[in-house]
Amino acid sequence: QVQLVESGGGLVQAGGSLRLSCAASGRTFSRYAMGWFRQAPGKEREFVAAIDWSGTMTVYEDSVKDRITISRANSMNTVYLQMNSLKPEDTAVYYCGSSSRSYYSGSISDFASWGQGTQVTVSS
Repeated sequence: QVQLVESGGGLVQAGGSLRLSCAASGRTFSRYAMGWFRQAPGKEREFVAAIDWSGTMTVYEDSVKDRITISRANSMNTVYLQMNSLKPEDTAVYYCGSSSRSYYSGSISDFASWGQGTQVTVSS
């Protein structure tokens, strides 16, 4: 069982930046893909970005791919989400997920472990 703890959320003005972190423990972090998802009030959890076990392959949701970068430090058991040029529509709770696969397959069902989430609020 893996434990995930997100941090780095907060209130930022439109156009600003935030860097989210997700610290993992409980299993071999470097073997598995990781992902970031977000959930706005009244909406379903949606995919934001994912990274494979090695950090060499990344996937992004189309609306964020020019503004957001996912990365990982396997030596630190941590995955990051750098978010730039933030927009009010990016406001959501951001969740870190750990996949059961070494790569992102495109399915949220691969992610069985989740953190508690970190709130990102972007003001206009």
